[in-house]
Amino acid sequence: MPHPSRPRFGIMTAPSQVDYHDLLRVWREADAIPQIEHAWLFDHLMPIFGDPDGPMFEGWTLLSALAAHTRRLRIGVLVTSNRFRPPALLAKIATTVDIVSGGRLDLGVGVGSRPGHPLARREYAAHGLPYHDSAHAVASLAEACTVIRRLWTEAEPFDFHGTHHHLTGAFGNPKPVQRPHPPILIGGRSSATLRVVAEHADLWNIPGGGDIEDIAGRSALLDRYCAEIGRDPASVTRSIHLPVSYDQPGSTRDTIGEAIDAGFRHIVLGLPSPYPAGVARWVTDELISPSA
Repeated sequence: MPHPSRPRFGIMTAPSQVDYHDLLRVWREADAIPQIEHAWLFDHLMPIFGDPDGPMFEGWTLLSALAAHTRRLRIGVLVTSNRFRPPALLAKIATTVDIVSGGRLDLGVGVGSRPGHPLARREYAAHGLPYHDSAHAVASLAEACTVIRRLWTEAEPFDFHGTHHHLTGAFGNPKPVQRPHPPILIGGRSSATLRVVAEHADLWNIPGGGDIEDIAGRSALLDRYCAEIGRDPASVTRSIHLPVSYDQPGSTRDTIGEAIDAGFRHIVLGLPSPYPAGVARWVTDELISPSA
């Protein structure tokens, strides 16, 4: 997937501390605005901000519902925790959403969790999920990407015996709408994760809003890893998630401009809740149109 020639803007609505109908309102409004080209949820099982006992929706179930209520937006989860679901199950879930959406899914996936976030770690014990160290998690992600792609593309059942994942008679039917498969977006910033990006991703996403020079350095490191394996670095679209300030749109516009100047062409604007009335139109008029 080559770099798009122009920035392509989208929104991210965290499915936490918010009502389903508020999310649906924002996505439907965004779906009617051509300048907003993609929309995202995130993947946590318990809140990581606000009331720790507040509402938190499961991302993929919610994504399927929103897919059925939109017609144009590309959609995804930014990003799916590879720690939560076995890769064959994730491949099946993602295929279902790609079909429901008519072929609009980007598979966002990453190592999972935020190791330094005190509220993120509790999700695992609360749901009976193991929490492995980073080296295990990164190696598991690389194997998962291989498994998912094979399930999406291979016409015959296969066995897979990796270090972390073992499947016997694995087969995906139906296949996704998109051919050869939905684009794979991998999120993360560590050197180990960037090597997985170079090997497997169509898009790479990094959280923004911090030191743009550091972020640009991560992008340059990805260039190097791609070159080491003989891949054109330009085949990995650079994506960045930027928090939006409703009170200081000028500051957000400046951050968008820095990201675009650093080579990021896939811009995800994180919308804080509660969502003002007409927020998608506000984003378009205040942030996207002046930056495009």
